[in-house]
Formats: sequence, C-alpha cells, structure tokens
Amino acid sequence: MTPALQFDFTVKKDTNTIHVRRDFAAGIDLVWKAWTTPELLDQWWAPKPYQTRTKSMNFSEGGHWLYAMVSPENENHWCRADYEQISPLHMFSALDAFCDEQGTINADFPRAHWTNTFSEDRPGVTTVSIVIKYKQLADLEKIIELGFKEGFTMALGNLDQYLEAQFKLRKQ
Repeated sequence: MTPALQFDFTVKKDTNTIHVRRDFAAGIDLVWKAWTTPELLDQWWAPKPYQTRTKSMNFSEGGHWLYAMVSPENENHWCRADYEQISPLHMFSALDAFCDEQGTINADFPRAHWTNTFSEDRPGVTTVSIVIKYKQLADLEKIIELGFKEGFTMALGNLDQYLEAQFKLRKQ
C-alpha cells in the first residue's frame, strides 16, 4: 500500500518566495541521487513534452549545472544553477538563472535562490522542502505568469514515475 503523500505549493508575496513541500515514495538516498545526478535529472526535471539535456554538472559548492530544456521542436532553453551550499543527504542551495549555451546569464529574466531540504521522517517516504526566493515581487510574479507552478508540478510527477520504476526494478 502506498503511503499518503503530501504536496503543498504556496506563493508568499510578502516575502517574494515560493514554498513547495513534496513527499516521494522512496528512501532519501534515491531521492537525493535523483536531485543531484545529471543522468537522473535528465530523466525527470523538465515538464513533458520537454526534455532535459545536461551539458555539464559539477555538484559541489562553487560548481554549477548547465542544462537545456528541449522543446518537442528541438528548441533549447538554457538554464544554469550555481551551487552555494551542500550538506549531503540533507540540503543544498543554489542560485538559478536562464542563460545561453555557454552559461552566460540572461539578465532579462530574474534569478532565484533555491534551498532544498531533504528528510525521511517515515521509512520509505522522503520529504523535499523547497524555498525559492526572488529579489522582488515583480520577479516572483513574472515566473508565476510563465507557468512555473504547472511546469514544476509536472516535473515532480515525472520524478514520481522515475522513483516508481526504480522501485519495480529493485523488486525484480
């Protein structure tokens, strides 16, 4: 029997933040790996029908992840996450941005500071708590207007599918 899984998505305009709390039916080791390994991120990060393609990733403090979200028409939308703090199996923070293929930041779009915290309070259920902070309310509103909630919700659903497939493979 699958445990009840929580999903909360809250926009807090008074602090220019988005708060996401999401449970996954998998242990913390596997969930952490799915968030921090490029080959795994490529399998779930982009909302369908988009795909993620990692160009480079250095998951370390001071490192970055450079990737494209690729449309069905094969258009690349480049993004970059600059890792600031990492506490393995517990949390990582990063500053994200839209960019070009070389990783040069696109100043026309706001950057966001992400803090992702991982916990396994119930056996086999990992909670990821995410706080995404923008410098100003207009930046937060722009991202929401671009469909962030819908796209990120779809991507997290992709992660559910990946984790379920891993669970089935382990049972075989």
